Order: sequence, then C-alpha cells, then structure tokens
Amino acid sequence: MSVLRRLTLSLSLMVSWATLSPVAAQVTSETIETSAGAMQVSAVVTGLDEPWGFGFLPDGKIVITERDGRVLLVTPGEGSKVVQSPPDVYTDGQGGLLDVLVPRDFAQSRTLFFSHAKRQERGSGTAVTKAVLSANGMALTNHETIFEIAPGSSGGRHFGSRLVEGRDGTLFVTVGDRGDRPSAQDRRLHNGSVLRITKTGAVPDDNPFANTDGVQPEIWSYGHRNPQGAALDGSGQLWITEHGARGGDEVNRIEKGVNYGWPVIAYGRHYSGRSIGEGTAKPGMAQPETYWDPSIAPSGLAFYINGPIPAWNNDLFAGSLKFDYIARLSGEPLREVEQINGESTQRVRDVRQGPDGAIWFLSVGNGALYRLSPG
Repeated sequence: MSVLRRLTLSLSLMVSWATLSPVAAQVTSETIETSAGAMQVSAVVTGLDEPWGFGFLPDGKIVITERDGRVLLVTPGEGSKVVQSPPDVYTDGQGGLLDVLVPRDFAQSRTLFFSHAKRQERGSGTAVTKAVLSANGMALTNHETIFEIAPGSSGGRHFGSRLVEGRDGTLFVTVGDRGDRPSAQDRRLHNGSVLRITKTGAVPDDNPFANTDGVQPEIWSYGHRNPQGAALDGSGQLWITEHGARGGDEVNRIEKGVNYGWPVIAYGRHYSGRSIGEGTAKPGMAQPETYWDPSIAPSGLAFYINGPIPAWNNDLFAGSLKFDYIARLSGEPLREVEQINGESTQRVRDVRQGPDGAIWFLSVGNGALYRLSPG
C-alpha cells in the first residue's frame, strides 16, 4: 500500500471512530483482481475496535461483536448503533466477547447466541450466553449463560469460540486448548474440542460421549489446538479451521467422536523450533483435509454456495490474520488455490457469505466490515 493511500485510509477510519455511538457508515471502496475477474469491495461500516464476529438478521441488519464487549447493530447505508446490555464478558488476552450466532428461528424468538470468555474460579474459559434482542434493536434482555467449559484454565490464550447452528438446530461450539496442550487429549476437560449442545445448553442424546463415564458429554470431536473458523458445507457437514503452532494450521472435516491429534500429531513445530509430539500421523487420529506451512493464522470460514460466481461454487473462504488475505480453497484433495488481497483485507477475522450471495468479511487491521462482489 502506498504511503498516501495508507494515510487516506487511516484518516477515514479516524473520522469514523470519532462519530461512534452511533457509528456513521463511511463507505470506502477498492477493486481487487481475482481469478473470477474484478471484485468491488465496499466498506459497510468502519471505526470498529477489535471486531470478532458478525451475523445477518432477517430484516437486513447486521450484528457485530467487538472483543472488548460491545455489540453493534448495523443498518447498511444508514449507520450503526451500540446495543445496550451486552453479555457480561471477561476480557483476558485473546478472550472477551467473541462470536455471535443468529439462529434460523430468530424472526420468532429474537434470540441471539454469543460466545465469550467468562471469569471462572481458576481462571477463565469459553462460555455461551443467549439473550433476546429488543423489538427496537436497542438492547439485549433475558441473558442466560447456557454453557461454560469445565473450569481450571488460566491465561488468556486459545478460546476458540466459533458458533455454528447445525441442520437439526443444535449448536456447535469450538474451544481451544487454552494454551495447555495435553488438555486437548483429556476428555475430562472441554479444552481443545468441538462441542455440541442444544439451544438450552443440554447434551443431545446422540452425542458420541453422552453416556461415557469420565468424558465431558458435550464433546463432539477433540484433539484441536485453537479453532477460530467453522462453517457447514452445502450438505450440512461441519468443517473448521484451526491455528497450528509454527506451521501446521489445519482445515478439518469434523466427524462425530473423532480425535484430530493435537498435540500428539501435527504439521508444524513449536515456536521454540522443537518438534511436536510423535510426528504427523498416528493410527486412530484423523488427518486434516489440508494444512498451511507457514501458518497463516486462519480465522473465519465460509462456504460459497449458489453465489453469483459459478466458478467458486462450493469453495471454502478463510481469513488470514497473519498475511492479510482471504484464502480460497478448492479441489480434491483440498488446497489453497487463490489469495484475495488488497487494502481491505488487513487481519481478516471473520468471513461469511451474505444472504445476497456476496462475501462479507471483518478486517481487524482496518476496523471495518466489508462486502466483496463482482465489480
């Protein structure tokens, strides 16, 4: 990026920040050349502070979370407002207010689900709270924390924390190992796992360990390091992206009851340069669909389904926090086939396909929500 363009973008964000509460949507734009031709990127809202997740309401509005605990309600083309009474969160390192899920029955229930860090007796852990958005969108009410991981984790790392609604209405929750590597193999803990719960926080009867003594019954899969991307494909199958150490970021197709290996097997090394575990494969432990080395720090994941670009149909799109791009993954075997990058893609935290078929993404570096579509 040129010095002049970086200064112009910075000044735009400074002006937008000054107008917060409500945020004025200052739309900046750029054209990015891709394998499918020129794409127009437009800022829907700017001036965001550590944005983490977003979701689309049926009426076209958008809910955005910021890690320090703020919830915003965005009306594209008009601006945004701060929603009062957000969930009570514990801001601790990488933890705080994290993902938001708009369930399919929102029009009837007006219920939103939030994942966040929660203060616990021996530290903090990933929790899920549901709340009702008032009719005027000004406040959240009827807060209820429906789930929190088994306590005992200290430090501010690896909360995971993506939320996905399954086809059957259950909720998938990703949880990192909380910086305690062996805990990802200890099923007495929720650390390093994908969980499956109902919308009330109960354990579904068909969970793989629902009736297994000494195992947390919410566990759907385990052996994960720090999953920060999760999405369903067109058939309803769950996929995740997760952070490796120095190398070894993974894309995993999540199967019921499966062990994905961390930290016994991994593609990558510790930050010290030492080897991890026993190598890259072991019987009884699943292999990733693909992996990145060097690590890209993947966050956010979306499948492109029936959008306006047929060549991208069923491809995966994942944000890169480290290298400032959106990865497009395709093929069998799955691999990264394209890097979509521009001034707008700085530290991409979340990626979703909108109801309009376009790709929407949150940039932490720019503090903005963007929409990408054919130019």
